[in-house]
Amino acid sequence: MNDLRDLVPLPYIWDRLETVEGRLLEAAASDDPYLTKIAQHLLVAGGKRFRPLLALLAAEFGDETAIEDRRPVEAAVAVELIHVGSLYHDDVIDEADTRRGAPSVNANWSNTVAILAGDFLMARASEVAATFLSQESVRLLAVTYAELVEGQTREMQLVDSLDHSIAEYEKVIAGKTASLIRTSARLGAMAAGATNEVVDALTDWAFELGMVFQMADDALDLVGTEDSLGKPAGSDIREGTFTLAVLAALQESDRLKSLLGRPRPYPEETVNEAIALLRDGGWVDRALDTALGRVTTAQQRLRSLPHRPALPVLQGLGRYLVERVEAERRV
Repeated sequence: MNDLRDLVPLPYIWDRLETVEGRLLEAAASDDPYLTKIAQHLLVAGGKRFRPLLALLAAEFGDETAIEDRRPVEAAVAVELIHVGSLYHDDVIDEADTRRGAPSVNANWSNTVAILAGDFLMARASEVAATFLSQESVRLLAVTYAELVEGQTREMQLVDSLDHSIAEYEKVIAGKTASLIRTSARLGAMAAGATNEVVDALTDWAFELGMVFQMADDALDLVGTEDSLGKPAGSDIREGTFTLAVLAALQESDRLKSLLGRPRPYPEETVNEAIALLRDGGWVDRALDTALGRVTTAQQRLRSLPHRPALPVLQGLGRYLVERVEAERRV
């Protein structure tokens, strides 16, 4: 988080993010102590809070009298509750044992409990939006969650497929990742009373940023260490999920196609050879170049925004996401 703090040199934003932390725990509380413990499990474990941070930054481009209002904080709370609730469900789907350095809810309790707790958090997100924001905000969150589910469903259908297109991959990440990042900025701007033009510009910017976020994260899975990732490098390959660098390489590399065409679970030497091929063949670099192209597109949408202290932060966020992958590769 320290490097992200350097990128966002606005102490009042971090102060508001602390307020968000407290509100998250309040929103995740139930009359049933057992459910409260489970619903707060991942919130207590921490996280980058990237989506609520985006909501607060986008709110900086709204009505200056509304920025100090509690609504941007509540917008940040709502998007994070959706995000964390979806993680509970993802861990059930992936049969994950850990999340954010702690046992996952499904591993610590059960799949049923994890699903119920995820549902509870998403219901709370709707309640927050309905209480403090607007009917349009409630609708936006519902539409976004449908997009998350659609993206995840598309990804499941493509597992082990060596011949699906990069366009299909982009459709997956648009749904499962970029949709909520886009909504985070849109909801924050709306909560602060930004003009329609500003809201739309921030929405378009954040969608591209969300695509960059997932592309960079996928590349990080190929170059990161187990210490930094919290799991072995190449986890996507092990699961039969083929991301941008892999799909591009499969179009040209018969060796990679031979390696990944074998039945899973892959032997460790197969995964290691595939990762080495992707790194040494420049496929990870190409994926990052594609992400940087989207960074440029995103930055173009910022040109119409009023100059506020948060503007340089938005301009630097996309490149930050790509550069953290490059920094990891140099370690």
